[in-house]
Amino acid sequence: MSHRFRSAAYVGLALLLAAALAAAQTPKSGAKSWTPPRTADGQPDLEGIWTSATITPLERPADLAGKPTLTEKEAAEYEKLQLKQNNRDRRDGGADADLGRAYNEFWYDRGTKIVGTRRTSLITDPPDGLVPALTPEAQKRIESNREHARLHAFDGPEDRPLPERCLSWATAGPPMLPSAYNNNYQIVQSPGYVTILSEMIHDVRIIPLDGRPHLGSSIRQWMGDARGHWEGNTLVVDTMDFNGKAPFRGSDQKMHLVERFTRVDPTTMLYEFTVDDPTVFTRPWSAQIPMTKTEGPIYEYACQEGNYALRGVLAGARAEEKAK
Repeated sequence: MSHRFRSAAYVGLALLLAAALAAAQTPKSGAKSWTPPRTADGQPDLEGIWTSATITPLERPADLAGKPTLTEKEAAEYEKLQLKQNNRDRRDGGADADLGRAYNEFWYDRGTKIVGTRRTSLITDPPDGLVPALTPEAQKRIESNREHARLHAFDGPEDRPLPERCLSWATAGPPMLPSAYNNNYQIVQSPGYVTILSEMIHDVRIIPLDGRPHLGSSIRQWMGDARGHWEGNTLVVDTMDFNGKAPFRGSDQKMHLVERFTRVDPTTMLYEFTVDDPTVFTRPWSAQIPMTKTEGPIYEYACQEGNYALRGVLAGARAEEKAK
């Protein structure tokens, strides 16, 4: 072996070792060797502004049934197709389709990528990636609510959808799901508490960590009664006693929600949740959403429509009633 060849081989080997060492030192999602920083009082540091924006759907699309993950090539093709189909600046499809895209693409912040695992659904359990079937009781109740909405949608303000009244947005949480925009959350930690501010509808959850019991079913709240504790580096939040007025996927007052927040590298927090509502779903189900740290800021969600437009909506309904 010539001296020149040996030198090149040594250099190449050194470069490979350096690359391997650098890769080993680079935190990766789920890497067990990475230790999160701590707050002043010793909690794993989850503070900051996080975004859940992704184009991975909650449920696995029918055309991907039986396919839990995509290859790298399939993921790139899927992302390209979704961005094209969801583009609100398109003008094809006729007048109704054009009207349905009234918000221009500028206002959307749904993200451009699927989750890093290339899963075809955010739901991880059941394995089919679908929300479990509803119980007969829940099906009957939901159908009754739909019929009421069809017949009385404009009777009064209480019959209008909650987002229209600026009261609640189902995807804002809990549990927290990606939506079309405002997918940002700010986490603030203080001794004994974790506080989560949702950009959508500007709701705030204040979660005690001191082991106090739940308030009890006699006191029910829009976002439920949350209690948190640490399991290693994971924040576990147990929430129950919802009032049922902001149902999640048809849930009722009996929904029991368990959320897990785990920071797995400097810019990634793994958010997982399990929904258990035996009077609504035929089995518990779980989802997993990676959240990415972002600079923000969290913008004010003023929701002015709920302050002045509702009167106009109801006035229009009264005018139609008079005309009939």
